[in-house]
Amino acid sequence: MKPIQCIAVDDEPLALGLVCAFIEKTPFLKLVGRFSSAVEALQAIHQLEIDLIFLDIQMPDLTGIELARVIESSGTQGPRIIFTTAFNQFALDGFRVDALDYLLKPFNYEEFLRAASKGKAYVELLQKASAVPATAEPKEEYLFLKVEYQLVRIAYDDILYVEGLKDYVKVILKSEAKPTLSLTSLKALEEKLPASKFMRVHRSFIVNLDKIGAVTRNTIQIGSITIPVSDQYKESFGQFLSKWM
Repeated sequence: MKPIQCIAVDDEPLALGLVCAFIEKTPFLKLVGRFSSAVEALQAIHQLEIDLIFLDIQMPDLTGIELARVIESSGTQGPRIIFTTAFNQFALDGFRVDALDYLLKPFNYEEFLRAASKGKAYVELLQKASAVPATAEPKEEYLFLKVEYQLVRIAYDDILYVEGLKDYVKVILKSEAKPTLSLTSLKALEEKLPASKFMRVHRSFIVNLDKIGAVTRNTIQIGSITIPVSDQYKESFGQFLSKWM
């Protein structure tokens, strides 16, 4: 595996120097840039091949959260972000922009290495996925879901249904007694799930079509749970049902 290309961004010289020293100390990381402002970093992100950003949050002109939103809105697979901040009140914002981890200053090398290892694991997963030929049939079918600060692998066949909450989705698995919560939208998860296996039947529900036990005109039964089918999705669900008849 080639070294992970990193940049560090912090408007405090001492903090920036410490993060850069930690990066250079870590064998699987390669420091390709250091910046005292998010605006400077944004220019480099467009010019360099970067896998991982160690990013301060409280900075003038453009905050770390704002930079993360710019990267997220680009629509491409941009670099992943590990926030480095002295303020723990930004943790939820970090979740919302899909940050890989959140280091609270002052942190030591052990804490830094733990966060960097998550970046290493993520890049390795991407490299393995890109190495699989497009025509190859996958031996396993699964997705990776952000749960707290981890990427958790969940098999499609293990999912019974998904319920959308305000800021989260609740994934009900046949292998787990408790639901799995992830800070993402139902729409974002719908785009990741294969349409041949899953269907949106309500603004708050996606179901695994293989797990449906019974249906009525307006409901779906999965185990002991009854899920409503809203008017907006009745036509597409009706087309699926026609294959049963």
